Amino acid sequence: MRFAVIENREWSGHSSLSRPLNKGIDPVAVESEARRRKASAGLDEYQLREYVTGLPIPADLRNLCLQIDYAAQAISRLSPIPVDFTDDIYWPRTF
Repeated sequence: MRFAVIENREWSGHSSLSRPLNKGIDPVAVESEARRRKASAGLDEYQLREYVTGLPIPADLRNLCLQIDYAAQAISRLSPIPVDFTDDIYWPRTF
């Protein structure tokens, strides 16, 4: 909050132009981390197997992918996105 003294025309706060812009973490980086975690779980291989043979992706892997998507959406909505968003504490556990 900024307060103004009208008589002297001075501001008690800093102007927005003098502050450096802190853009923080881009939500695209969070999506990239989610894709990396899905790839490390072997999702790509199971998707290819499902496409070629028609066998469905195992339920536990499908649920893990849904949890990763949910975590990525939740992290992307944080303001600001934590710098350590790649830490395992923000993501579902993989066994």
